[in-house]
Amino acid sequence: MKKEIFRRITANIWEITPDFKMGMNVPVRLLSSSELIEGIDDRVIDQITNVACLPGIKKYALCMPDGHPGYGFPIGGVAAFSLENGVISPGGIGFDINCGMRLLRTNLTSAELEPRKEELLNRLFATIPSGVGSSGFVQLDGKEFSSLMEKGMNWCLERGYATSDDVDCVEDHGCLEKANHQAVSEKAISRGINQMGTLGSGNHYLEIEIAARENIYAEEKARVFGIDRDNQVMVAIHCGSRGFGHQIATDYLQIFDKCSKKYGLQIKDRELMSAPVKSSEGRQYFEAMACAANAAFVNRQLIVYGIRKVFKEIFKKSNEELGIDTIYDVAHNIAKIEQYEIEGRMENLLVHRKGATRSFGPGSKDIPQKYMSVGQPVIVGGSMETGSALLCGTELADRETFGSTLHGAGRTMSRMQAKRTIRGDAVQKRMRENGILVKTGHMAGLAEEASFAYKDIDEVIKAVDAIGISGKVARFFPVLNIKG
Repeated sequence: MKKEIFRRITANIWEITPDFKMGMNVPVRLLSSSELIEGIDDRVIDQITNVACLPGIKKYALCMPDGHPGYGFPIGGVAAFSLENGVISPGGIGFDINCGMRLLRTNLTSAELEPRKEELLNRLFATIPSGVGSSGFVQLDGKEFSSLMEKGMNWCLERGYATSDDVDCVEDHGCLEKANHQAVSEKAISRGINQMGTLGSGNHYLEIEIAARENIYAEEKARVFGIDRDNQVMVAIHCGSRGFGHQIATDYLQIFDKCSKKYGLQIKDRELMSAPVKSSEGRQYFEAMACAANAAFVNRQLIVYGIRKVFKEIFKKSNEELGIDTIYDVAHNIAKIEQYEIEGRMENLLVHRKGATRSFGPGSKDIPQKYMSVGQPVIVGGSMETGSALLCGTELADRETFGSTLHGAGRTMSRMQAKRTIRGDAVQKRMRENGILVKTGHMAGLAEEASFAYKDIDEVIKAVDAIGISGKVARFFPVLNIKG
């Protein structure tokens, strides 16, 4: 794709005007650095300009600097739709509904971790199920699973799997209120009922990381988030709703296949099959999606429950001494009803985030009280060789990007291509040589997630920091990793 199609708005914002493609209702805005924009995939341009053609879209179709091709929307795509004449699209949310990140802080340091690394890795691997088809430790019947999908984190709190602080530090307190189990198929329930508390496969992981003082960009903000000592041990979890969310997306894509004709929708790409937000099909999908989102919050919380148990056994310390607290849990495959200013007036919109996260600024009523002065924590996952980053939300994001920012490093290479390039055991050996111990039940999965298959995480966070839609707080580097 020739760079001439972009109109440069600022140093790091690029626009494609509606005359680029017939049917575009709004411009496209690409948020990226000059270096990253050079390598943008032509398929990303095609996908995000198709998004700009969807009915009822408002202001812009956005693509974050970690953008890469996906199903329907590109990964890194953000779009907001009118509740009156807009649409809801599974391709704008993803198959792994509420795939997201949980970040935990601890009172431990790398010196305390070092002599127990191997033991901790082995015990975590044995305790936290991972891989395709893995089953969790909770035994659920249909009634209990229905309760879980409608209550979300409150289900965990009621059963002793979570603390009130955990609930407070999860996006939307870990419960989307529109969840309705009656909108979920029996097939989806059968796929999800035994998977709570499991990592899954693909790019999902559980990682032990270190926060060294030299990698703290904003000390005061870091302290507010609980990063308060040198070489502090952190825990990052990346997973979602597993087969449950995947089946819900599959079910409703089949239903929505008939909606374009029924409602006279003009859809450029079959992967963007949609239904009007206010249609019965659209409402039912939103209710089912909320069930999957709540289940994903629970899934990550049950993993946290297992982590706390293992740390307590290994380090022979109490929960208070260990201080394993949730910094934040943020979704990056989801649609939410939020309010933004459109043409001078506030309007409720349905915001789709596909491989993108919230980035609400200081003072937002939708973030924990203790973070009001600094903004919402934004957790950015990298590859298993490069670790993750913590950023904070900004008022500029609230105004310009529907309160949104990037979610991760973003792929540059398909999983198949990565596997053709390197073997999993070679990745494992290289990681060990670099001080990172990794354990997996599927060695080929390590090849898929090699660091060269991803963009440079430091470059993508530098881009959003320069734009001002989230601010750099800290970088964490991995020492232990469990892959599905």
